[in-house]
Amino acid sequence: MKTVTAGMMGLAIALTSGLGHAQSIFTDENGKTAPQTLSLPYAFYNENFGVAVGWVYGITGNPQPQSSIITTAIAGSEGSGMATIIGRDLQLNWSDRLFLDPIISIGYFSDADAYIDGNPRFAGERAGSNDSDEDNFITGDGWDNLLRLRLKYLLPIGDGEDDIIGTYRLRDGLPIHEFSGGNVYNPFASGKSYVEVKPFYRWQQIKDDNIKEDIQTNGVDLAFFWDNRDFFQNPSEGHSVRLQLSRDFGWLDSDDSWTVVEGEIDKYVSFGKSDWFRQRVLAFNMWTSYSPTWDENDNGEIDHRPPAYAGATLGGLWRMRGYPSQRFNDKAAVYYAAEARFIPHWNPFDRWPELQKHIGVEWLQIAPFVEVGRVASEWDIGDLHEDMKWDVGVGLRAHAKGLVVRVDTAVSEEGGSVQMMVSQPFQF
Repeated sequence: MKTVTAGMMGLAIALTSGLGHAQSIFTDENGKTAPQTLSLPYAFYNENFGVAVGWVYGITGNPQPQSSIITTAIAGSEGSGMATIIGRDLQLNWSDRLFLDPIISIGYFSDADAYIDGNPRFAGERAGSNDSDEDNFITGDGWDNLLRLRLKYLLPIGDGEDDIIGTYRLRDGLPIHEFSGGNVYNPFASGKSYVEVKPFYRWQQIKDDNIKEDIQTNGVDLAFFWDNRDFFQNPSEGHSVRLQLSRDFGWLDSDDSWTVVEGEIDKYVSFGKSDWFRQRVLAFNMWTSYSPTWDENDNGEIDHRPPAYAGATLGGLWRMRGYPSQRFNDKAAVYYAAEARFIPHWNPFDRWPELQKHIGVEWLQIAPFVEVGRVASEWDIGDLHEDMKWDVGVGLRAHAKGLVVRVDTAVSEEGGSVQMMVSQPFQF
């Protein structure tokens, strides 16, 4: 069983993406609000870091009432280390409807696995394809550095017409009043809709005694996102839809030009309270991705191919959690998931008030889940639904100081993994 806090190619994007999309102010049940601060050391072990220690510092409600900032630093006994700073929902002065999510991440990873071609034991087999061997990867050292800015413009339709920055009154981490979003299937009548522009730059490197790979890419993501969920941090009803086009034009120091289109839908069904649980929810997710520029030559080389983190990729923190990060990558992919999320009335942290002052855990959530998915060389509905990969698992999530943190354990036909991350999965 592998413990994964960050795939070499994945943590920075996962952190910034998983922090939600709705500009909101959180108050207590009496309508009072104040910035909340999480400052916490932690330790873990995995194959990339060895024995590692880290520190996370996060603040919600500052520098603006609806905004958040998170910083984290990690260092391990195997020589790996990284530092990340993330901002969310920073309202820009020249427009009430324009918000910024910036991220800067710098990391060096030792003895990291990458599912890319170059392993001499598997000549003639493309690493990461659906039928590829689970040992078809290379191991090496390298950098993974990222800069990305997400500009989000809230359209004046639906709930976004009059409610630019919403307010959630919470009791023990869950809303206690009427909220936006729901089950109306019309973005002009319900939910908040965004147009997003996300310029990015990323440099990845991995090298060993036989191979050195440098991947440099810069471009922009263009997206439409309709958030019709009732509570973006932990939805119990409603749904959301994302349509996205990603493009690297091959300018400046990019290795190649490429394009990716993708779509995602999630849905939530509430079963209310029970004697044992404060909340019972079924959560569903469907995602697909396709690269129209992907061009495989007669000799097997591929031109205009997106890097694995940006394309049709399965495995790791978000999709197919029972497999290593970016285990599968190809021209096209589909993915389906279902979770049953239960928040019990019982909160063991209430027994330790001194500890609660520092971590502020308001609820725990247990979430068994199942996932299926597949990558393929073309977007063909028949091919994509044959010989699909699967995993099953269970997650433990906690709402602490205004943030959702999670630990997901999953098993698959290739073993299993433990994924640790900020935020709920789906629509990241």
